[in-house]
Amino acid sequence: MKYRALLVAALVCAAALSCLAIPAARAVESQSPQPTVAPAFPIASGVRVAGDNKQTRFILDLDRKIDVGAFVLGDPYRVVVDIPQVTFDFPAGTGATGRGLIRAFRYGLVMPGGSRVVFDLTGPAKIEKAYVIDAANGQPPRLVVELAAVERSAFKVSHASDEKLQLRPAIVADASGAAVEMTGATGAGKAADPRPVIVIDPGHGGVDNGTQAATGEAEKTLVLDFAKALRDRIEKGGKFRVVMTRDDDTFIPLGERVKIARTNMASLFVSIHADALPKREGDAQGATVYTLSDRASDAEAEKLAEAENKADAIAGINLTEEPAEVADILIELTQRETRAFSNRFARTLVNEMKTVARMHKHPLKSAGFKVLKAHDVPSVLVELGYVSNKDDLQHLVSESWRSRTVGSVAQAVDAFLGKRVISAGSSK
Repeated sequence: MKYRALLVAALVCAAALSCLAIPAARAVESQSPQPTVAPAFPIASGVRVAGDNKQTRFILDLDRKIDVGAFVLGDPYRVVVDIPQVTFDFPAGTGATGRGLIRAFRYGLVMPGGSRVVFDLTGPAKIEKAYVIDAANGQPPRLVVELAAVERSAFKVSHASDEKLQLRPAIVADASGAAVEMTGATGAGKAADPRPVIVIDPGHGGVDNGTQAATGEAEKTLVLDFAKALRDRIEKGGKFRVVMTRDDDTFIPLGERVKIARTNMASLFVSIHADALPKREGDAQGATVYTLSDRASDAEAEKLAEAENKADAIAGINLTEEPAEVADILIELTQRETRAFSNRFARTLVNEMKTVARMHKHPLKSAGFKVLKAHDVPSVLVELGYVSNKDDLQHLVSESWRSRTVGSVAQAVDAFLGKRVISAGSSK
């Protein structure tokens, strides 16, 4: 009898549980599916190059249709493809080698809302077609650029008016699609702030990766992380106002970096970089501080300046189209007083950095860096270390090293400009 009673009780409980489960299951079934949110930007998920040295086709797989504009540049021969901002979901090393007329290609953000792909060509060519096709037969939308070889005598450079996108627009659309007026990286809206302005310039960005470690770390990312930390440290002190030439993965032409410093009447311009040395040239390590000079202090400095000055060409910028003001700056001899201040800050910076960071055996150098040519703004370029050196790279990716080194740079800034802040306060 006891066993029968227990069996009946168990059956009753099971029935009750099943009754409870049915409404719960129905409730789950009745819930409407969560809507899927489309990514903020189109995604480029695949890329390939086909053809030979007569005709070559570049194909980009997308998740939705986009607009496209393309133009060609010479000396060296390049094709520039401008598209709205996309997320490039490619494996590391994509674009290092090409095929046919395309020797290699690079890609990245070139301005807020705009991305760019640049083909390095094996010789003169023309764009036969540049278009985007709809998704069909199970295949995604695709961007296609078709190139054809031409004779040198028939090669034509596209004019700036042919470009679909213009650099640094005054108006862009925000994520909701509404138009937003941009004050730009210059921070011109804060002109009423009486504090001295420090312009921090993280090198490279967007389509221009800069140097790259064997393990994949890109200079543009390493220096942006350092620059942001330096900005935060300086702003925390409250004495100075900081303007960044870029605070995201955007390409900024060299001339515009100079203009940002001059437009903001900067008291100091600090450009942040990380060098690399090809294996065949041995090994080097340590940080170096560069100032502007018509004649490089040594062959290594001259070679580095030449490489850095090619950044605009790498990104497909037509240097002949630069505004006259920038062109003048690039050829004008920097005022003697400004150079003296630049050299003074460079010495101060080396003295502070050597207390916390490994320095190059010759830590003070000079060369003809275009980005240092604001004739009325004391300017230095800091190479934090060599991504080609294992020990330096370990430091560059270390938060503790970054924090210590950022502190030394901030201390140098304060030592260089601190008296000016005090005297300005006294005069008030």
